[in-house]
Amino acid sequence: MGESSYQAEMMDEFMQLTLRELCNDCQVNAEYVIELVEFGVLQPRAGRAPREWVFAGEDLVRLKKAERLRRDLDVNLPGVALSLDLLEEVRELRRRVDELRRDYE
Repeated sequence: MGESSYQAEMMDEFMQLTLRELCNDCQVNAEYVIELVEFGVLQPRAGRAPREWVFAGEDLVRLKKAERLRRDLDVNLPGVALSLDLLEEVRELRRRVDELRRDYE
């Protein structure tokens, strides 16, 4: 993982966004974000009601990916959820392979 992607992950880890901020940053409406939460694509870190929700920076990245899948490829919400989970799994497996390679070099 390059230094710039590491810095982006660190920023994402500590960033906190309200529902309104998340919607503004991604130019989507709140109803869409609520649907993504219902499908498990996004997970608020705090708050019970949508107006109280707090999201992490990684949710901003995930929402942008979800919106690209929906907009560019016309993927429905269950497909978006599955695609993002599989992409995350591939990313984690690649990280593990890289780690193993470093251990054997």
